[in-house]
Amino acid sequence: MKSGPLIWRWLFSRTVREAMDRRRHIHRLLCAQRDVLSEEAIQEVTRTMDYLRECWRAAAPKADLRAAMARLQAVAEQRLQDPSRKPVREATEMLAVALIVVMAIRTFGIQPMKIPTGSMQPTLFGVTAENLRDRAGFVIPTGPKAWLDRWFRGRTYYHVVAASEGKLRRIEPPEPIISWLKWVPFLRKQRFQVGQTWYTLWMPPTDLPNPFNLSPEQVFFVHAQVNPDHVYRRGEDIIKLAVTSGDHVLVDRLTYNFRRPQRGEIIVFESTGVPTLQPGTHYIKRLVGLPNERVQIGNDRHVIIDGRRLEANTPHFENVYSFNGPARDSIYSGHLNDFIAVLHRQPPSVLAPLFRREHSEFKVHPGHYFVLGDNTINSYDSRRWGDFPQEWIIGRFWLVYWPWSPRFGWAQD
Repeated sequence: MKSGPLIWRWLFSRTVREAMDRRRHIHRLLCAQRDVLSEEAIQEVTRTMDYLRECWRAAAPKADLRAAMARLQAVAEQRLQDPSRKPVREATEMLAVALIVVMAIRTFGIQPMKIPTGSMQPTLFGVTAENLRDRAGFVIPTGPKAWLDRWFRGRTYYHVVAASEGKLRRIEPPEPIISWLKWVPFLRKQRFQVGQTWYTLWMPPTDLPNPFNLSPEQVFFVHAQVNPDHVYRRGEDIIKLAVTSGDHVLVDRLTYNFRRPQRGEIIVFESTGVPTLQPGTHYIKRLVGLPNERVQIGNDRHVIIDGRRLEANTPHFENVYSFNGPARDSIYSGHLNDFIAVLHRQPPSVLAPLFRREHSEFKVHPGHYFVLGDNTINSYDSRRWGDFPQEWIIGRFWLVYWPWSPRFGWAQD
Protein backbone atom coordinates (compact mmCIF):
# COMPACT_ATOMS: atom_id res chain seq x y z
CA MET A 1 0.00 0.00 0.00
CA LYS A 2 1.43 3.35 -1.01
CA SER A 3 1.87 6.01 1.64
CA GLY A 4 -0.07 8.67 -0.27
CA PRO A 5 -3.61 7.32 0.33
CA LEU A 6 -2.75 6.53 3.97
CA ILE A 7 -1.67 10.12 4.58
CA TRP A 8 -4.95 11.36 3.12
CA ARG A 9 -6.94 8.99 5.34
CA TRP A 10 -4.96 10.22 8.38
CA LEU A 11 -5.74 13.82 7.47
CA PHE A 12 -9.47 13.33 6.83
CA SER A 13 -10.36 10.40 9.12
CA ARG A 14 -10.55 10.93 12.83
CA THR A 15 -10.95 7.19 13.31
CA VAL A 16 -7.62 6.48 11.59
CA ARG A 17 -5.87 9.05 13.77
CA GLU A 18 -7.38 7.54 16.92
CA ALA A 19 -6.31 4.05 15.81
CA MET A 20 -2.72 5.18 15.24
CA ASP A 21 -2.60 6.97 18.58
CA ARG A 22 -4.04 3.93 20.37
CA ARG A 23 -1.48 1.59 18.83
CA ARG A 24 1.39 4.01 19.57
CA HIS A 25 0.31 4.28 23.20
CA ILE A 26 0.04 0.50 23.67
CA HIS A 27 3.38 0.01 21.91
CA ARG A 28 5.10 2.36 24.39
CA LEU A 29 3.61 0.44 27.31
CA LEU A 30 4.72 -2.86 25.81
CA CYS A 31 8.29 -1.58 25.39
CA ALA A 32 8.36 -0.29 28.96
CA GLN A 33 7.04 -3.56 30.45
CA ARG A 34 8.62 -6.12 28.12
CA ASP A 35 11.12 -7.32 30.72
CA VAL A 36 8.34 -8.26 33.21
CA LEU A 37 5.90 -9.83 30.72
CA SER A 38 5.66 -13.44 29.65
CA GLU A 39 6.49 -14.35 26.06
CA GLU A 40 2.87 -15.36 25.53
CA ALA A 41 1.61 -11.94 26.63
CA ILE A 42 4.14 -10.13 24.42
CA GLN A 43 3.12 -12.15 21.37
CA GLU A 44 -0.63 -11.65 21.95
CA VAL A 45 -0.29 -7.86 22.34
CA THR A 46 2.02 -7.71 19.31
CA ARG A 47 -0.42 -9.72 17.12
CA THR A 48 -3.30 -7.46 18.10
CA MET A 49 -1.29 -4.32 17.34
CA ASP A 50 -0.28 -5.75 13.95
CA TYR A 51 -3.91 -6.57 13.16
CA LEU A 52 -4.97 -2.97 13.93
CA ARG A 53 -2.20 -1.64 11.71
CA GLU A 54 -3.29 -3.90 8.84
CA CYS A 55 -6.85 -2.62 9.20
CA TRP A 56 -5.94 1.01 8.60
CA ARG A 57 -3.46 0.14 5.89
CA ALA A 58 -6.15 -1.88 4.05
CA ALA A 59 -8.63 0.99 4.35
CA ALA A 60 -11.02 -1.16 6.39
CA PRO A 61 -14.45 0.29 7.20
CA LYS A 62 -14.73 2.43 10.32
CA ALA A 63 -16.71 -0.25 12.13
CA ASP A 64 -13.93 -2.81 11.57
CA LEU A 65 -11.28 -0.30 12.62
CA ARG A 66 -13.12 0.52 15.84
CA ALA A 67 -13.61 -3.18 16.54
CA ALA A 68 -9.86 -3.73 16.13
CA MET A 69 -9.16 -0.83 18.53
CA ALA A 70 -11.56 -2.28 21.10
CA ARG A 71 -9.91 -5.67 20.77
CA LEU A 72 -6.43 -4.15 21.29
CA GLN A 73 -7.66 -2.26 24.34
CA ALA A 74 -9.14 -5.42 25.85
CA VAL A 75 -5.93 -7.41 25.30
CA ALA A 76 -3.86 -4.57 26.74
CA GLU A 77 -6.05 -4.36 29.84
CA GLN A 78 -5.64 -8.10 30.35
CA ARG A 79 -1.93 -8.36 29.63
CA LEU A 80 -0.38 -4.97 30.50
CA GLN A 81 -0.14 -2.95 33.67
CA ASP A 82 -2.26 0.22 33.69
CA PRO A 83 -2.90 0.45 29.90
CA SER A 84 -5.31 3.35 30.38
CA ARG A 85 -2.65 5.94 31.25
CA LYS A 86 -3.37 9.24 29.56
CA PRO A 87 -0.93 11.49 27.72
CA VAL A 88 -1.10 14.08 30.54
CA ARG A 89 0.10 11.50 33.03
CA GLU A 90 2.84 10.39 30.69
CA ALA A 91 3.92 13.99 30.18
CA THR A 92 4.00 14.46 33.95
CA GLU A 93 6.21 11.41 34.32
CA MET A 94 8.52 12.68 31.58
CA LEU A 95 8.73 16.06 33.32
CA ALA A 96 9.59 14.37 36.61
CA VAL A 97 12.33 12.36 34.93
CA ALA A 98 13.67 15.52 33.27
CA LEU A 99 13.76 17.29 36.65
CA ILE A 100 15.63 14.37 38.18
CA VAL A 101 18.17 14.49 35.36
CA VAL A 102 18.60 18.26 35.81
CA MET A 103 19.10 17.86 39.57
CA ALA A 104 21.60 15.06 38.97
CA ILE A 105 23.56 17.26 36.55
CA ARG A 106 23.47 20.13 39.05
CA THR A 107 24.58 17.91 41.93
CA PHE A 108 27.28 15.90 40.21
CA GLY A 109 28.16 17.83 37.05
CA ILE A 110 27.51 21.53 36.38
CA GLN A 111 26.01 24.02 38.84
CA PRO A 112 25.05 27.66 38.19
CA MET A 113 26.19 30.28 40.68
CA LYS A 114 26.06 34.05 41.02
CA ILE A 115 29.22 35.87 42.14
CA PRO A 116 28.20 37.27 45.55
CA THR A 117 30.90 39.88 46.21
CA GLY A 118 33.64 41.89 44.56
CA SER A 119 36.49 39.92 46.13
CA MET A 120 37.50 38.33 42.80
CA GLN A 121 37.45 41.53 40.74
CA PRO A 122 38.67 42.18 38.12
CA THR A 123 38.66 38.45 37.23
CA LEU A 124 35.01 37.98 38.16
CA PHE A 125 32.66 40.77 39.14
CA GLY A 126 30.08 40.89 41.89
CA VAL A 127 27.17 43.33 41.93
CA THR A 128 28.42 46.87 41.27
CA ALA A 129 26.73 50.26 41.52
CA GLU A 130 27.76 53.41 39.67
CA ASN A 131 26.52 56.83 40.72
CA LEU A 132 25.69 58.77 37.54
CA ARG A 133 24.79 62.12 39.13
CA ASP A 134 28.30 63.44 38.59
CA ARG A 135 28.38 62.41 34.94
CA ALA A 136 27.24 65.60 33.28
CA GLY A 137 25.13 65.05 30.20
CA PHE A 138 24.56 61.33 30.79
CA VAL A 139 21.09 60.40 29.63
CA ILE A 140 19.38 57.39 31.20
CA PRO A 141 18.57 54.94 28.38
CA THR A 142 14.93 54.17 27.66
CA GLY A 143 13.03 51.84 25.37
CA PRO A 144 14.99 49.15 23.47
CA LYS A 145 18.36 50.46 24.68
CA ALA A 146 17.33 50.08 28.33
CA TRP A 147 15.89 46.62 27.59
CA LEU A 148 19.12 45.50 25.92
CA ASP A 149 21.23 46.89 28.78
CA ARG A 150 19.12 45.04 31.33
CA TRP A 151 18.85 41.63 29.67
CA PHE A 152 22.22 41.40 27.91
CA ARG A 153 24.57 43.52 30.00
CA GLY A 154 22.79 43.01 33.33
CA ARG A 155 22.67 46.78 33.82
CA THR A 156 19.60 48.41 35.40
CA TYR A 157 19.08 52.15 35.82
CA TYR A 158 17.31 53.94 38.67
CA HIS A 159 16.42 57.60 38.18
CA VAL A 160 14.37 59.76 40.57
CA VAL A 161 13.99 63.53 40.09
CA ALA A 162 12.78 65.80 42.91
CA ALA A 163 9.19 66.93 42.36
CA SER A 164 9.41 69.42 45.22
CA GLU A 165 12.02 70.92 47.52
CA GLY A 166 13.11 69.16 50.70
CA LYS A 167 15.44 66.81 52.54
CA LEU A 168 15.32 63.04 52.81
CA ARG A 169 12.90 62.43 55.65
CA ARG A 170 11.99 58.76 55.65
CA ILE A 171 12.91 55.44 54.02
CA GLU A 172 10.56 52.46 54.27
CA PRO A 173 11.76 48.83 54.09
CA PRO A 174 11.31 47.04 50.74
CA GLU A 175 7.99 45.21 50.45
CA PRO A 176 6.37 42.87 47.88
CA ILE A 177 4.77 44.57 44.90
CA ILE A 178 1.76 42.30 45.49
CA SER A 179 1.26 40.64 48.87
CA TRP A 180 0.79 37.13 47.48
CA LEU A 181 4.07 37.44 45.55
CA LYS A 182 6.17 37.88 48.69
CA TRP A 183 8.03 34.64 47.91
CA VAL A 184 9.53 36.21 44.73
CA PRO A 185 12.58 38.10 46.10
CA PHE A 186 13.10 40.53 43.20
CA LEU A 187 9.46 41.67 42.91
CA ARG A 188 9.82 44.41 45.49
CA LYS A 189 9.10 48.08 45.82
CA GLN A 190 10.48 50.65 48.24
CA ARG A 191 9.01 54.01 49.22
CA PHE A 192 10.90 57.02 50.51
CA GLN A 193 10.02 60.61 51.33
CA VAL A 194 11.86 63.78 50.34
CA GLY A 195 10.27 66.94 51.66
CA GLN A 196 6.51 66.41 51.49
CA THR A 197 6.65 64.08 48.48
CA TRP A 198 6.69 60.29 48.49
CA TYR A 199 8.54 58.35 45.80
CA THR A 200 8.53 54.65 44.87
CA LEU A 201 11.48 52.56 43.67
CA TRP A 202 10.31 49.60 41.62
CA MET A 203 12.31 46.37 41.98
CA PRO A 204 15.31 47.83 43.86
CA PRO A 205 18.32 45.46 43.94
CA THR A 206 18.44 43.21 46.99
CA ASP A 207 22.04 42.00 46.63
CA LEU A 208 24.10 45.18 46.69
CA PRO A 209 27.30 44.92 48.78
CA ASN A 210 26.71 45.79 52.42
CA PRO A 211 30.17 45.98 54.04
CA PHE A 212 28.98 48.20 56.89
CA ASN A 213 26.08 45.92 57.97
CA LEU A 214 23.47 48.56 57.27
CA SER A 215 19.77 47.82 57.63
CA PRO A 216 18.25 46.51 54.34
CA GLU A 217 16.30 49.70 53.64
CA GLN A 218 19.45 51.86 53.78
CA VAL A 219 21.80 49.92 51.50
CA PHE A 220 20.47 51.19 48.17
CA PHE A 221 20.45 54.83 49.33
CA VAL A 222 24.05 54.62 50.55
CA HIS A 223 25.17 53.36 47.13
CA ALA A 224 23.09 56.09 45.47
CA GLN A 225 24.78 58.65 47.77
CA VAL A 226 21.52 60.20 48.88
CA ASN A 227 22.55 62.79 51.48
CA PRO A 228 19.99 63.22 54.29
CA ASP A 229 21.39 66.71 55.05
CA HIS A 230 21.12 67.95 51.46
CA VAL A 231 18.16 70.08 50.38
CA TYR A 232 17.04 68.74 47.00
CA ARG A 233 15.61 71.41 44.69
CA ARG A 234 12.74 70.80 42.35
CA GLY A 235 14.07 69.14 39.16
CA GLU A 236 17.31 67.98 40.83
CA ASP A 237 18.37 64.34 40.62
CA ILE A 238 17.82 62.53 43.91
CA ILE A 239 18.87 59.17 42.54
CA LYS A 240 20.75 58.50 39.32
CA LEU A 241 22.27 55.07 39.72
CA ALA A 242 23.29 52.19 37.45
CA VAL A 243 23.43 48.73 39.03
CA THR A 244 25.20 45.92 37.16
CA SER A 245 24.48 42.32 38.08
CA GLY A 246 27.29 40.11 39.28
CA ASP A 247 28.73 37.52 36.91
CA HIS A 248 26.63 34.37 36.62
CA VAL A 249 28.94 31.39 36.27
CA LEU A 250 28.84 27.64 35.82
CA VAL A 251 30.78 25.58 38.33
CA ASP A 252 32.41 22.30 37.29
CA ARG A 253 31.58 19.81 40.05
CA LEU A 254 32.90 16.78 38.19
CA THR A 255 36.64 17.29 37.74
CA TYR A 256 37.63 17.12 41.39
CA ASN A 257 36.09 13.65 41.62
CA PHE A 258 39.03 12.45 39.51
CA ARG A 259 41.92 14.69 40.59
CA ARG A 260 42.91 17.08 43.36
CA PRO A 261 42.52 20.86 43.06
CA GLN A 262 45.58 22.62 41.66
CA ARG A 263 47.24 25.84 42.73
CA GLY A 264 45.91 28.90 40.98
CA GLU A 265 42.52 27.44 40.07
CA ILE A 266 39.44 29.44 41.00
CA ILE A 267 37.38 27.24 43.30
CA VAL A 268 33.94 27.39 44.89
CA PHE A 269 33.54 26.25 48.50
CA GLU A 270 30.92 26.10 51.21
CA SER A 271 30.89 28.93 53.71
CA THR A 272 29.53 26.86 56.59
CA GLY A 273 32.19 26.63 59.26
CA VAL A 274 34.19 29.67 58.12
CA PRO A 275 34.10 32.27 60.92
CA THR A 276 31.77 35.27 60.31
CA LEU A 277 30.87 34.11 56.79
CA GLN A 278 27.15 33.74 56.12
CA PRO A 279 26.40 30.02 56.54
CA GLY A 280 24.62 28.03 53.87
CA THR A 281 26.14 29.93 50.93
CA HIS A 282 29.03 29.42 48.53
CA TYR A 283 32.13 31.60 48.05
CA ILE A 284 34.64 31.76 45.24
CA LYS A 285 38.39 32.42 45.59
CA ARG A 286 41.71 31.50 44.01
CA LEU A 287 43.46 28.45 45.44
CA VAL A 288 46.94 29.43 46.65
CA GLY A 289 48.10 27.06 49.41
CA LEU A 290 47.95 23.25 49.24
CA PRO A 291 47.96 20.80 52.16
CA ASN A 292 51.02 20.88 54.44
CA GLU A 293 52.55 23.93 52.70
CA ARG A 294 53.97 26.98 54.49
CA VAL A 295 52.52 30.28 53.26
CA GLN A 296 54.01 33.77 53.63
CA ILE A 297 53.08 37.11 52.03
CA GLY A 298 56.05 39.37 51.29
CA ASN A 299 56.12 43.14 51.48
CA ASP A 300 56.49 43.07 47.68
CA ARG A 301 52.90 41.70 47.55
CA HIS A 302 53.97 38.26 46.37
CA VAL A 303 52.97 35.03 48.11
CA ILE A 304 55.81 32.73 49.12
CA ILE A 305 55.11 28.97 49.25
CA ASP A 306 57.67 26.85 51.15
CA GLY A 307 60.25 29.57 50.51
CA ARG A 308 59.46 29.84 46.79
CA ARG A 309 58.01 33.11 45.50
CA LEU A 310 55.00 33.04 43.17
CA GLU A 311 55.66 35.14 40.06
CA ALA A 312 53.77 36.44 37.06
CA ASN A 313 54.99 33.40 35.12
CA THR A 314 53.47 30.99 37.65
CA PRO A 315 50.51 29.25 35.96
CA HIS A 316 47.17 30.95 36.76
CA PHE A 317 48.91 33.95 38.38
CA GLU A 318 49.87 35.81 35.19
CA ASN A 319 47.32 38.58 35.84
CA VAL A 320 47.45 38.60 39.63
CA TYR A 321 51.16 39.53 39.67
CA SER A 322 51.13 41.81 36.63
CA PHE A 323 50.56 44.85 38.88
CA ASN A 324 52.40 48.13 38.68
CA GLY A 325 52.04 50.88 41.27
CA PRO A 326 50.13 50.97 44.56
CA ALA A 327 47.36 48.51 45.37
CA ARG A 328 43.91 49.63 44.24
CA ASP A 329 40.41 48.30 44.60
CA SER A 330 39.26 45.96 41.77
CA ILE A 331 42.69 46.15 40.10
CA TYR A 332 45.24 43.33 40.05
CA SER A 333 47.60 44.29 42.87
CA GLY A 334 49.20 41.06 44.07
CA HIS A 335 48.44 40.14 47.68
CA LEU A 336 48.76 42.34 50.77
CA ASN A 337 49.96 41.37 54.21
CA ASP A 338 48.75 43.45 57.16
CA PHE A 339 51.80 45.70 57.28
CA ILE A 340 51.42 46.75 53.65
CA ALA A 341 47.63 46.96 54.01
CA VAL A 342 48.05 49.60 56.74
CA LEU A 343 50.31 51.59 54.42
CA HIS A 344 47.39 51.52 51.96
CA ARG A 345 45.09 53.07 54.59
CA GLN A 346 43.49 49.81 55.68
CA PRO A 347 42.66 49.37 59.39
CA PRO A 348 45.26 47.25 61.19
CA SER A 349 44.49 43.59 61.92
CA VAL A 350 41.41 43.60 59.66
CA LEU A 351 42.51 42.52 56.19
CA ALA A 352 45.31 40.06 57.07
CA PRO A 353 45.65 39.46 60.82
CA LEU A 354 47.33 36.07 60.21
CA PHE A 355 50.10 37.82 58.22
CA ARG A 356 51.23 40.78 60.33
CA ARG A 357 54.51 41.11 58.46
CA GLU A 358 56.34 39.42 55.62
CA HIS A 359 57.98 36.87 57.94
CA SER A 360 54.61 35.73 59.34
CA GLU A 361 53.98 32.16 58.30
CA PHE A 362 50.85 30.03 58.10
CA LYS A 363 51.08 26.22 57.89
CA VAL A 364 48.24 24.70 55.87
CA HIS A 365 46.78 21.73 57.72
CA PRO A 366 46.76 18.25 56.12
CA GLY A 367 43.78 17.83 53.79
CA HIS A 368 43.11 21.61 53.90
CA TYR A 369 43.41 24.45 51.39
CA PHE A 370 44.31 28.15 51.55
CA VAL A 371 42.54 30.67 49.27
CA LEU A 372 42.90 34.38 48.41
CA GLY A 373 40.75 36.83 46.49
CA ASP A 374 42.14 38.58 43.40
CA ASN A 375 40.83 41.92 44.72
CA THR A 376 43.42 41.84 47.47
CA ILE A 377 42.54 45.22 48.97
CA ASN A 378 38.90 44.21 49.45
CA SER A 379 38.77 40.45 50.02
CA TYR A 380 37.77 38.53 53.12
CA ASP A 381 39.85 35.38 52.71
CA SER A 382 42.34 32.98 54.29
CA ARG A 383 44.52 35.87 55.42
CA ARG A 384 41.91 36.37 58.13
CA TRP A 385 40.30 32.99 58.83
CA GLY A 386 42.89 30.45 57.68
CA ASP A 387 42.34 27.26 55.71
CA PHE A 388 39.42 24.85 55.29
CA PRO A 389 39.05 21.10 54.61
CA GLN A 390 38.83 19.65 51.11
CA GLU A 391 35.32 18.35 51.86
CA TRP A 392 34.00 21.93 51.66
CA ILE A 393 35.08 22.38 48.03
CA ILE A 394 32.15 22.32 45.60
CA GLY A 395 34.05 22.58 42.31
CA ARG A 396 35.99 24.92 40.07
CA PHE A 397 34.94 27.95 38.05
CA TRP A 398 34.17 26.93 34.46
CA LEU A 399 32.59 29.79 32.50
CA VAL A 400 30.60 33.04 32.68
CA TYR A 401 27.23 32.65 30.95
CA TRP A 402 25.65 36.04 31.84
CA PRO A 403 25.77 39.01 31.50
CA TRP A 404 27.49 39.88 28.25
CA SER A 405 30.84 41.44 29.15
CA PRO A 406 34.57 41.04 28.42
CA ARG A 407 34.49 38.16 30.93
CA PHE A 408 31.77 36.24 29.06
CA GLY A 409 32.75 32.71 28.05
CA TRP A 410 35.21 30.07 29.17
CA ALA A 411 37.47 30.48 32.18
CA GLN A 412 40.58 32.50 31.47
CA ASP A 413 42.10 32.73 34.91
